[in-house]
Amino acid sequence: MVDGEESFGAVLRGLRTRGRLTMEELSEASGVSVRAIGDMERGRSRVPQRRTVVALAEGLALADGDREALLAMVRAARPAPASAGTGALVPPRVVADFTGRGHELARLREASERARSGDEVAVWVVSGPPGCGKTTLALKAAADLAETFPDGSFVVDLQGVDGPEGTDEALLKLLKSLGVSDRRLAQEDQQGRAGLLRALLGDRRCLVVLDNARDERQVRGLLPAGGRSLVLVTSRRPLTGLEDVDRLALSAMAQDEAVELLRRILGEERADAEADAVARVAELCGRLPLALRVAANSLTARSGWTVGHLVRRLADEERRLGALAAGDVRVEAAFELSYRQLTHQAARMLRLLSLVPAPDMTTAYGAALTATDVFEAEDVMEELVEAGLLQATFTGRYRLHDLIRLFGRDRLSREEGPGERESADDRLRAWLLETAVVAGHWYRPGYGAPPATWRGLVPLETADEARAWLQSEAPAWLDALREAARKGEHTRVVETASAMEWFCDLWVHWGHWPEVFRLAGEAAAALDDPYLRAFHLNCHSWALNSCEQRYREAVERAEEALEHARRAQDVHQQVSALVHAASGHRQLGEAQRAADRSLAAIRLSEEAGHYAVWPQAVRLYGSSLRLLGRAEEALTQHLRVMSFLDAPDCPVSGHVADIFRAHATQALGLDHAALGQWRQAVDHYRSARIQSKRIGIGHREAEQLIHLGEALVELGETEEARSCLLQALALGDAADDKELRAAQDLLDMLPAE
Repeated sequence: MVDGEESFGAVLRGLRTRGRLTMEELSEASGVSVRAIGDMERGRSRVPQRRTVVALAEGLALADGDREALLAMVRAARPAPASAGTGALVPPRVVADFTGRGHELARLREASERARSGDEVAVWVVSGPPGCGKTTLALKAAADLAETFPDGSFVVDLQGVDGPEGTDEALLKLLKSLGVSDRRLAQEDQQGRAGLLRALLGDRRCLVVLDNARDERQVRGLLPAGGRSLVLVTSRRPLTGLEDVDRLALSAMAQDEAVELLRRILGEERADAEADAVARVAELCGRLPLALRVAANSLTARSGWTVGHLVRRLADEERRLGALAAGDVRVEAAFELSYRQLTHQAARMLRLLSLVPAPDMTTAYGAALTATDVFEAEDVMEELVEAGLLQATFTGRYRLHDLIRLFGRDRLSREEGPGERESADDRLRAWLLETAVVAGHWYRPGYGAPPATWRGLVPLETADEARAWLQSEAPAWLDALREAARKGEHTRVVETASAMEWFCDLWVHWGHWPEVFRLAGEAAAALDDPYLRAFHLNCHSWALNSCEQRYREAVERAEEALEHARRAQDVHQQVSALVHAASGHRQLGEAQRAADRSLAAIRLSEEAGHYAVWPQAVRLYGSSLRLLGRAEEALTQHLRVMSFLDAPDCPVSGHVADIFRAHATQALGLDHAALGQWRQAVDHYRSARIQSKRIGIGHREAEQLIHLGEALVELGETEEARSCLLQALALGDAADDKELRAAQDLLDMLPAE
């Protein structure tokens, strides 16, 4: 029989020896690990779970009497549940105006339900930047789920940011709250207390919030190894070193949730009276819960202030952080606590990242700012992620919250001399614009891949990589271009814009090409270079024509370009100017003037033997003839373009030739349509669409799908027409609004399916 006076470990060892079993054999028979059996026999795990004891009893093949005695021994050794008067860790009150976070609460509710089965370790790490509401969310979840945890809910503030509480102190608090006597606690060292806590949480159904953890080491000894309890750990760090835990990363609130939180604090009547201003406050606070609460509380304490007045105070970036204070609560202080814990390199990185003129960034930005390589920059930026001061996205990019950006900029002005800030700015601007030039050159005749000597911070080994970089980093390199223009770096401005000459046709609807080429034109004027003035005036004319439909201004810029091209005696820019002028006249419906200008461009090209722009001139001439009712002649002109491009000695090649071919093929389709030759028109539209799709010019693809749909309707093939129009609509932002409306209008005219 089992002796109730012996320790559980001694009894277990005796039973195993009596049964002539090794630990490995008992493990195989019971399903309990060898390590767990060893810990129990050595007294490291004093209070095993009931189901573990049952498994061991079965593995030992105990008689009923010994089995029940062993279970009774475990029950006697287990501390009694805490009563209301034991001084348990009572959760702080939950804010009455808790708002939003429905998705996050739902995930924790699901975790609570899964914890009931005890099949998995239910530990969640709730992480995020300072002020994002981690503690508030955890306490709200604890309050909502309290009834499902009959053995109690407990909250321990680990004070991880402003002076962390030791693991042993937290263990003592939790064990006392779970009803363990002081006498029993005095008998255990820290390892024994940790084992006791694991056993208690494993056997009971408790909810524990470990709030404000600094690092993995602080909480590792407080986590259960199994059982039916739920533990929520909040930390500014994601605690990536913890294993077998789930993670919930918090960030800013959604705009509607942020506005609703402000309404609940301010009162609906006051908030709704200035609804636009309330929405603006939410934006200026970066939708950060702490900042929203501080802003709203400052208004409730100042009944004479309007919400609009607070907006004006917050709109000043230099004073915004200082304005976000109410009583003894300051948003800036929350950031300062994390900032003080950073290494020197990480603190400097945070200060310099505040200079990035974009909503997010890659490690290359950090490398450019600090004059290091991308791997070193990545290590330092990951430290900022661990500190909760920088967010890593699933796309491999990093995001700096607006208020943390302002904090970093403030520290930059305080801790760095003006020379260091200017140097970092220069490094970033130089890198952005140099990379933009190298990427843009992929699409310019005579350039292509970067030279072998180029050593960049990002891969630009293919045209697709170049295009992806130019588009993803456009906010930053555009801002750098503006700054270069402001600083009078004229050569850098014209060099950057020149590199975009043929890339811009792939991204017509970006929205900033007129500005890019206007800045370049002004820089060229400052340099007093007639060729550069002609070149960038021509590009500006293209942008006004193709991007903003400002056709009359486009003609004016082209005429200016022609004058400077003649001064420079440059045939290429003269022909380009005539072509851009013709394009503007054609869009204005001035077909004869368009024909005259394009014919002049053709003659000048042929007289000079300069054919780089000749296909454009001939295509425009043919299109003008079609508008004048001379479709047969138009067809002849466009066939000339195709023959020119097909010639083995064609002087135009690569990306530029591909664009010319796609445009000419579409023009042939329009010619056949004007002649009522719908089947030929369909064939050319299909071919043009395939070419445009391969090149990646979505706006042209939309045009071609619409023309194809129109031609198919004429042939009575309405179902295929419907499919084409739906494909055009599916292009979305890649197409012009005019094309999308045309596709929808034509679709609406088709008979119902």
